[in-house]
Amino acid sequence: MSLMKCCFDTPEVSDIFESMVQKCTDPGCCCGCCSALRPRYKRFVDNIFPINPQDGLVKLNMEKLTFYSLSSPEKLDRIGEYLFQKAARDIYRRRYGFVIIAMEAMDQLLVACHAQTLNLFVESFLKMVQKLLESTEPQLQILATQSFVRFANIEEDTPSYHRRYDFFVSKFSAMCHSNEYGEARDKIRLAGIRGLQAVVRKTVSDDLVENIWEPVHMDKIVPSLLYNMQDSAFYLKESYNTDIAPEDQIDSPLLAETCMRELVGRASFGHIRAVLKPVLRHFDLHKLWVPNQFAIHIFRVIMLSIQAQYSYTVVETLMAHLDENSKSSPTIRTSIADVLSKIIAIAAGESVGPSVLEIINSLLSHLRDSVRHGINQKDEKQYQEALINALGEFANHLPDYQKIEIMMFIMSKIPFPLVDNNTPADNLLQSILLKSLLKVGTKYQTIHLNSTFPVSFLEPLLRMSLAPDPDMRLLVQKILHTLIDRHSNLEQLIKPTVNSAALALTLETSSRPDLIFINKHGAMIYDALYTSLQMNTNTIENIEAIYTTLALLCVELASAETIIDLLQLVLGIQNLALTSADLPTPQKFNLHAIVASLFVLISTIANITPLSEYASKIVKARKKEAPHLLPDLLSIYPPKAELANKLPHLVIDQMAVCEYLKSSGFDSTRLMQTSPYGAGRLGVTSGTHRHSWVETGARGSIIEIPATQEVDSASSSPGVQKKLPEEELTFESMKRVLTEPPEIRKEAEAEKREQLSHIFHTATFEELKCRTQPKHDLLQNKLNEIFKSLSTSEVHQSPLQLDKKHSVPVYEQNFPELFLY
Repeated sequence: MSLMKCCFDTPEVSDIFESMVQKCTDPGCCCGCCSALRPRYKRFVDNIFPINPQDGLVKLNMEKLTFYSLSSPEKLDRIGEYLFQKAARDIYRRRYGFVIIAMEAMDQLLVACHAQTLNLFVESFLKMVQKLLESTEPQLQILATQSFVRFANIEEDTPSYHRRYDFFVSKFSAMCHSNEYGEARDKIRLAGIRGLQAVVRKTVSDDLVENIWEPVHMDKIVPSLLYNMQDSAFYLKESYNTDIAPEDQIDSPLLAETCMRELVGRASFGHIRAVLKPVLRHFDLHKLWVPNQFAIHIFRVIMLSIQAQYSYTVVETLMAHLDENSKSSPTIRTSIADVLSKIIAIAAGESVGPSVLEIINSLLSHLRDSVRHGINQKDEKQYQEALINALGEFANHLPDYQKIEIMMFIMSKIPFPLVDNNTPADNLLQSILLKSLLKVGTKYQTIHLNSTFPVSFLEPLLRMSLAPDPDMRLLVQKILHTLIDRHSNLEQLIKPTVNSAALALTLETSSRPDLIFINKHGAMIYDALYTSLQMNTNTIENIEAIYTTLALLCVELASAETIIDLLQLVLGIQNLALTSADLPTPQKFNLHAIVASLFVLISTIANITPLSEYASKIVKARKKEAPHLLPDLLSIYPPKAELANKLPHLVIDQMAVCEYLKSSGFDSTRLMQTSPYGAGRLGVTSGTHRHSWVETGARGSIIEIPATQEVDSASSSPGVQKKLPEEELTFESMKRVLTEPPEIRKEAEAEKREQLSHIFHTATFEELKCRTQPKHDLLQNKLNEIFKSLSTSEVHQSPLQLDKKHSVPVYEQNFPELFLY
């Protein structure tokens, strides 16, 4: 029996006698089977352990164990359980060398097993890994983590529904927060991050296993990764490349970022918020919003790792978090808004349809709420600037048609400027929304003015250009600048100058759609600009901004069709400076200066040599006698500066301009007429009341009645020749019509129409009543006379004559006197 007992050390012999031997009666049995014969798998497992743990795993016996496992896969669960028992006993006895050998054997068996039989072995393997992780020895924790990572990389054909990873998530998260000393801390943290990465890989690939996206797991995984990422300033290095870093040089912050990217990249649409909520909570609890460099980096990582179509969810979640922090300090809200401005551009490319206006509406709502928080707080202003930057960055990455929609949407949110009832909060809200509009406008590239300025956008914008606050009027002019300037001429035209030839402007022939636009809406635009110049609250910046707007219109719409209108407006502004009693003297000088600048610019762009020479003559004379009538604009002028009214030879002469235009082939008929500007119908008659389209609406404005249009309704009746009141139907007048050249007749007709238009524009109500009162008495007297003469003639005629007379058809009867009348 003792011989047979000793032969069990040889597997071949034991196979022969295993069925024969039942008991071992030798009390000094060296095999360890005191009461019963050992199963074969135990003997195979025992043989892989050396006498001295420093010698490592017995490779030959490990190969035999592997062969036995593959031959008898039903024994795998028993082999794993036995290895776990031996390792647990060795951990308790602190024989860590044998524990390492047992774990190495587990790893080799795990790799060798087929996928179909893996479930038989995994439970014992995970128990072994858990046992090692529960120990306090860092070496065993790292070893267990490495084994778990290898396990996570194996694809299983048959998922295990009962398997759970709660312990591993908790343990790996705790390892990420290790506070060990020296290198052990870094190694444990790295092991914890790798463990979390392995858990994520193992669970997200199969929907039938445990849901790793549950809050109970994400609340541990995400903060652990963020804790390691914030433990270093590496995120400040913009050129940090995580793809080419060697394995031995990867530190915990870098590995944590890699894991975060992978986690976010694997998240589906329904799981994005599960990742974002712990991120936001972590920043709130640990006060990481101020300063916000780390927050910007984290959200950039999220936005660049997430699937493109889900990026809008990140922006929406961050805005909702901003709502939740509505009562937080302005500094925190500013930091959150700044993070939003840094990442919102990434989401803009994927935002379409209602989501665009939803984001814009949310930003505008935050701006309105900010106004309610405080008007004069510096921190609130910084918060508002951050929101405006976010709005601009979002719009910058949208197509142009959506930018127009955004500008129209913002304009619809701006409250109408009331003269007397505006509160400081209303003024602040108007200013903030105009700044937002300006921010979007700077991101827009104008192609055609008619698409950039639809009527629903142009009218309220011009209405805001006449707001009582000069700062708001200045903002509107800046918006017009950025939208009108298509050839980057704004920088050269920002200040009035009489040296237009040296500006090196970029000119281009106006397109037909642009000319149609300015012919249709030019009067409304010029009316608003002229009315704005009448306000005595204008600063130098306001006047310079209006000059820039007019100069840009002149440059962008340079054509024979627009030159006359612009010159007419320039002469109207000059007339305003000469006749206005409400404007202060310095402002009148400023108006004369911009008139000279615009006159020189128009003559230069139109390339009209006589007009350019005349403009140069005016400028030269002003430099010599009245330099205060030329740029630069000043707020205080020398007391000896004389008004232009006393220097008529320095004022632009309307008749001279008409002659120069006519000699150059231009039709100056409209310019010869009384200027529609300066007649008092568009201006401000007092400090608070305006007689312009601002009150009545653009459609009710008198500017919509062209000066060349017939006032009488007969002009709209086909085939009816209208006769002016002063016109006489005589032989001489008919002869004059036939013999005079058509040009003289047209000029006379134009002059008469202009006189009639001027009368109806400037005459008082009583005068108009007298001129238009129907002359019923005179007509009635004439009719009575005609009827009396007819009745008298009929009395002296015989019945035969009467019958003969009445037999004549009506259309052959002549009434020359009646028609002449």
